[in-house]
Amino acid sequence: MNRFRFSAFAAVALFGVSSVASAADMAVKAPVMPAAAPYSWTGFYAGANVGGGWGNQQSSYSPNDPASGVVVNIFHDLVFPDSFKTSGVLGGMQLGYNYQFGRSWLIGLETDFDGTAINGSGSTSYASGLEISSAEQRIKWFGTLRARLGFLPSEKLLGYFTGGFAYGRVEQTSTFATANGGNIQVNIGGFGVACGSGFPPTCFAGSSNAMATGWTLGGGLEYAISQMWTIKAEYLYVSLGSKSVTELGTLNGALAQSSVNANFGRTNFNVARVGFNYRF
Repeated sequence: MNRFRFSAFAAVALFGVSSVASAADMAVKAPVMPAAAPYSWTGFYAGANVGGGWGNQQSSYSPNDPASGVVVNIFHDLVFPDSFKTSGVLGGMQLGYNYQFGRSWLIGLETDFDGTAINGSGSTSYASGLEISSAEQRIKWFGTLRARLGFLPSEKLLGYFTGGFAYGRVEQTSTFATANGGNIQVNIGGFGVACGSGFPPTCFAGSSNAMATGWTLGGGLEYAISQMWTIKAEYLYVSLGSKSVTELGTLNGALAQSSVNANFGRTNFNVARVGFNYRF
């Protein structure tokens, strides 16, 4: 009986050792890695941009007194506008916040501020080249505060529409002068202007450097190149308010100073720029 018990115990022990050895020889499965979290656009960001701007501008003229009225009536082309193109480089910074809802939609708010070198000028010659009117415009800087509505065709690519409030500082100058021997002397209704032969060549001149406000619309594409950085390309159409510049006439003795208004239309310009953002 003791011999039988010993034999049974030995068999059980041998089976246990064999099972352990077999288990040790089995391949160990690699642990299952958790799936990567989907990319999210939600959060604050800041960045920089650079690009260019271009547009069209015009100015028309209207008299403010009897003397300037005579000048405008004689040189009747003054009632037609001087038209010219503007263009230049620009660059600045932006700050914003995105909120992604669902897998494919985003809303946000962005503000930006850009310095610019957008400018242009034009001139028109009258009466066989003896008189010239000229106008010039410079957009010194502009900024916007815009809402954004975006669509995500893929996890890291964003297309968006944007629009909102725009503002900027616009400098405008205009003159009316004699040339090639032209001469103007008008005294009427207590007002007078004299320019040309024996007088300064500039008959009327004025300038304005003021803030203008308006609106902007546009759109763009943005792509996430990493978890924290994105790059973008954007187009905006900016429309700022119109402005009238008073051109004061050359004094003619003791008569009251004559003047002409140069009426600039709305400051409309296009913006195309590229940039990058860093997500906080």
